[in-house]
Amino acid sequence: MLSLREAAQALKAKLVASDSQLTFNRVTTDSRDIQAGDLFVALKGERFDAHNFVAAALDQGAVAALVQESGDGNRIIVKDTLAALGELAKFWRSQHAHIPLIGVTGSNGKTSVKEMLASICAVAAGGEQYVHATKGNLNNHIGLPLTVLGIQAEHRFVIAEMGMNHFGEINYLTHIAQPDVAVVNNAGAAHLEALGSVEGVAQAKGEIFAGLVANGTAIINADDQFAPLWQQLAAEKQISTFGLHGEVTASHIELLATGSQFSLLCPAGEAQVLLSVPGEHNVRNALAAAAAALAAGISLAHVQQGLNQWAGVKGRLQAKTAANGAAILDDTYNANPDSMKAAIDVLAAIGATGVPTILVLGDMGEVGADAVERHREIGMYAAQSQINHLVAVGTDMQYAVEAFNALRSGATHCADHAAAIAAVAAVLTPASQVLVKGSRFMRMETVVAGLENKTEQGAQPCC
Repeated sequence: MLSLREAAQALKAKLVASDSQLTFNRVTTDSRDIQAGDLFVALKGERFDAHNFVAAALDQGAVAALVQESGDGNRIIVKDTLAALGELAKFWRSQHAHIPLIGVTGSNGKTSVKEMLASICAVAAGGEQYVHATKGNLNNHIGLPLTVLGIQAEHRFVIAEMGMNHFGEINYLTHIAQPDVAVVNNAGAAHLEALGSVEGVAQAKGEIFAGLVANGTAIINADDQFAPLWQQLAAEKQISTFGLHGEVTASHIELLATGSQFSLLCPAGEAQVLLSVPGEHNVRNALAAAAAALAAGISLAHVQQGLNQWAGVKGRLQAKTAANGAAILDDTYNANPDSMKAAIDVLAAIGATGVPTILVLGDMGEVGADAVERHREIGMYAAQSQINHLVAVGTDMQYAVEAFNALRSGATHCADHAAAIAAVAAVLTPASQVLVKGSRFMRMETVVAGLENKTEQGAQPCC
């Protein structure tokens, strides 16, 4: 990868090492995950200081440590290790500028778009080993640099997800990643505590275009109300739009219980796509991925094959089965008002076919001072949809239950996961369709696991 000398020069840092030509193969900030040949970055925060683990990291095989303090062992010494991590990643990206990098952000669906792109790129490159994509949720000021530092010579495409919870964060990330193609999937009511309004979210998401390379392409959702803002922010770049009103669009959309099919239309032609995940919002995600892939020079045939092969993302409308045979859609990865409504639409479409439906919801986080009203809106939306039962968990979800029951009966508020499992089991039949969703901190996958291992026999509503 890099020699200690090269890294120190890139960072304008002091190097103390037995051999400046020693090389490191990987960069990590986790002392519990040290492999031989790693560079360990000792981050320091208000409540932690990884400098306490430098000696252990070196003992476990790290070739050196990036630190703010002098001490024993090979060390690259800087003023701020977090800033240095970003600078090192920016330098590494500059050494691999010939590899196309697609940056992805958005309030909803960015991980699905990233994974769709990974599937498409794997087809185009001849194998997933030639594609480097963000793993898990490593999309912040620590995760994005680590993702970029994972680029290797054999990679033919890089897909970097960028998240944020305050202004300036994506601006910082995009200047590290230096994307050739940058996607803003949408802007919604997420991170309102820090950003104040959906308009603020849109502005913060649009920062991704500031880091585009000179001949880069901005991918913009033509259906989003903030499309004009993003087009203004990307005015000096090439622009491609997607959506039902975009250059890359869909027709003959057929929404199915377990997926969707549609005709993908774009300047390059037309292709038939069959997605293995349900929901119109996933059709829109597929259009975003297609537009980005086409902008990166991938053929329409490879786009089609990659989308058709995509198997979905864990915790995002993932099909599972309850112990009694009922169908479950596990959408527990995260939630905000827009993604909640999209999930309700999916379940309601199934309910419209006559299938008994049970919606299980946990609180939404980071919705700001309007939390009560946001949860009421979800309750009203569910009550006005083809939903038979609402089972809710969390302090704020009580307002969703109140709003639902104000329009019609069928909603139950539960004190905890166990109570929610029992409440669902009380109305569950083998023919039922259940959808479970909530913000990450609610750990609603616990409810899914309980339903997978619980029969309805003997269960009693307890809340």
